[in-house]
Amino acid sequence: MQTLTPDICVIGAGSAGLSVAAAAAAFGVPVVLVEKGRMGGDCLNYGCVPSKALIAAGRQAQAMREAAKFGIVPVEPEVDFRQVHRHVHDVIAAIAPNDSVERFTALDVRVIQAEARFADRRTVVAGEFEIRARRFVIATGSRPVIPPIEGIGTIDVLTNETIFDLTRRPRHLVIIGGGPIGAELAQAHRRLGSEVTIIEATRALGREDPEIAGFVLRALREEGVTIREAATVTRVERRGKTGVRVHVEAADGTETVDGTHLLVAAGRAPNVEGLDLAKARVAFSDKGIKVNDRLRTANRRVYAIGDVAGGPRFTHVAGYHASLVLRPLLFRLSARVDPSIIPRVTYCDPELAHVGLTEAEAMAAHRGVRILRWPLSENDRAQAERRTAGLAKLVVSSRGRILGASIVGANAGEMIGLYGLAIGKGMGVKDLASWLPPYPTMGEIGKRAAIAYFAAVTRKPVVRALIRFLRIFG
Repeated sequence: MQTLTPDICVIGAGSAGLSVAAAAAAFGVPVVLVEKGRMGGDCLNYGCVPSKALIAAGRQAQAMREAAKFGIVPVEPEVDFRQVHRHVHDVIAAIAPNDSVERFTALDVRVIQAEARFADRRTVVAGEFEIRARRFVIATGSRPVIPPIEGIGTIDVLTNETIFDLTRRPRHLVIIGGGPIGAELAQAHRRLGSEVTIIEATRALGREDPEIAGFVLRALREEGVTIREAATVTRVERRGKTGVRVHVEAADGTETVDGTHLLVAAGRAPNVEGLDLAKARVAFSDKGIKVNDRLRTANRRVYAIGDVAGGPRFTHVAGYHASLVLRPLLFRLSARVDPSIIPRVTYCDPELAHVGLTEAEAMAAHRGVRILRWPLSENDRAQAERRTAGLAKLVVSSRGRILGASIVGANAGEMIGLYGLAIGKGMGVKDLASWLPPYPTMGEIGKRAAIAYFAAVTRKPVVRALIRFLRIFG
């Protein structure tokens, strides 16, 4: 067995691991990267990339149906699902070289394609190699959870790891789970011609502000997606040769839902099996590897980042974690995770984006919280594009500091980053009100919401007189 002694050993070649390996190699630090599966991890192969490609295909189909509002004759699109499949995998293929073994080898990263396991606190074994590194970074990601539902082992269940392999359109897609993954894939498939039913045990998009989530759920229902909330799947069984029957229990009784395909989008679990973490004295649970706010484990030589660390499971969080651990690994600088600046987006139409505290979270933690809103229907660009459903909702402290922001509407994901920056820098509504966005853009809604903070002040006669004076002479 050959012994390697790099400065850093990274386990997992998803977004988090690749970011650490590439950056360390750029600074001339010896790096070994171990990956037992596909380079690029979940994001490239099964998650962000294929799902957004499928969503884009659905959006084009829907635009053809809704053309009448622009004076264009609408048509019902003819969907060639095999070509949709090709589009999705062409997008993956176009991005894959950036994450390939060849590219990272060229960057001077030693890539080992084998399963990694710890032999002791400072040694990892992978294939024919024994790796004794100064520091280890675990970035093995997560996988979809299959809940213990009676009969689920007797049918072919789809997850995000298999649904993008379909070359024939599902006639009726039944989805267990009404979170972001379930909602996104439900709308995309509905727009591509499938009948879709979502079954959610609590509230669909339950993590989001109900006011904001309501826009998305209404849109899904208007497009024909059936959403059953507060409904529990008690049993599934095969129906005919390829179909599925789902038994559902809710407050109003029991029912069965017959579909052709079953997609499970009911959560994810960290990939810790096979790592022999106990030998490395690394603590973990079913939620992930236990880390402190610097992403360090109980073993001071070992860091854990991305999905496996148990926090928000997003690609941008993986990249954020990578940037934080690189500081102590390369420069001996301290860096802590700041959860308040981490945004999340549900890529439905309309998009839903959030960062910081929700209204309910802020009310529980602060006094004198104010809520500022501005609707997209008051935005000129939204009117021009006939995309007026949605609003910006700012959560601010009694002194005007921005605590959180939610946006629902077209391009919400493109706009939310500004508010993460504002929260991270401790900015207030005064800063946002003084920001100058170009006209006409949908981003103006945030500025308009911030200006609304000062509306109550203008009720005072002296202030109203001053404002009139400034308008005339200023």
